[in-house]
Amino acid sequence: MFSKGQLIFAGVFAIIFAIIMVWSYKKDVKLHQFYYKKVWVVALGIIIAIALFAILTFALHE
Repeated sequence: MFSKGQLIFAGVFAIIFAIIMVWSYKKDVKLHQFYYKKVWVVALGIIIAIALFAILTFALHE
């Protein structure tokens, strides 16, 4: 389905992309720790809101 050149390109691209992402994260880790201290509170709020919506939806359709 794919040619050998396309598979090689995809493999090289995936490896280089992963390396750049790790390098970028390591470079910005101090900024992330400073600006995103309470991000887990927002994530918890979103999860609770989705759970409440699902519970209400299933409760109203019974």
